[in-house]
Amino acid sequence: MFEKIVVATDLSPASDRLISCLQGLRPFGAREAILVHALGIRHLEAMKYELARLVEPRLAQQRTEMEVHGFKTDTRIAVGPPPLEVDRVAKAEGASLVVVGSHGGTLAFEMPLGSCAHALIHHATLPTLVIRMRMIEKDTLGRCDALCIDLSKRILFPTDFSDNAERAFAYVEKMAETGVHHITLLHVQDRERIEPHLQDRLEEFNSIDRARLDRLATSLRSRATATVAIEIAYGSPIREIVNRANAQADTMIVMGSQGRGRIPETFLGSVSHQVVWLATVPVLLVPAVAPAP
Repeated sequence: MFEKIVVATDLSPASDRLISCLQGLRPFGAREAILVHALGIRHLEAMKYELARLVEPRLAQQRTEMEVHGFKTDTRIAVGPPPLEVDRVAKAEGASLVVVGSHGGTLAFEMPLGSCAHALIHHATLPTLVIRMRMIEKDTLGRCDALCIDLSKRILFPTDFSDNAERAFAYVEKMAETGVHHITLLHVQDRERIEPHLQDRLEEFNSIDRARLDRLATSLRSRATATVAIEIAYGSPIREIVNRANAQADTMIVMGSQGRGRIPETFLGSVSHQVVWLATVPVLLVPAVAPAP
């Protein structure tokens, strides 16, 4: 499913930790990787060759590390802004997944997301896996470690039953076929939309949405042996998704990156982008324009 992946690297120690986590993608078919480092100097063409020579040895080190983990690996040094270059390379190379860490570069403490991840998930046209980096404040500079886990152990799939959620569910179905242990299908009744005028219809909404979840669960059970659970929650979708992922020790959240609304989402204003910001586990975002798995 994710045979060829593109990994965004800023060559920092944080990106080394990210690379060490990528074995968790092997159950999903990942065998080939392209490490992409973008110089971000689109308007300084005269500098690109000198800067490329400076970063090549470090990029080669990371390539070797990827090969140690069993990936057939290639590298790309691009000139322009990282989000645009990573997406361009991924599409040009026929990749099926982009991977980025949630911290990078200077690891600024005031930024929950590194600048590359911050923009990448906003402009992504391919499924994008954001792996959370944990800050370790043992010195004044700050360091980080990646939260490496078995990604195929427990998947949480939140859905609002939108077209984009259905697209993301197609990826969950493919994952189920690879031997995922447990999948939770979650729908959150949004308190802000229901109170105060629709509270008397909550049971009706729950009944309708439980039938929808049952349909998804039946599809999963017909494809794989994973344990499938159904949950309907009430409250803030962001808070309920994040709290359940943490409480259940889920190892990955999979969700569409655009919801029911027809107005284009504001960056980090949608539920999915807020979940990326707040979740302590990796989040796979499937954009509305992503190809079928």
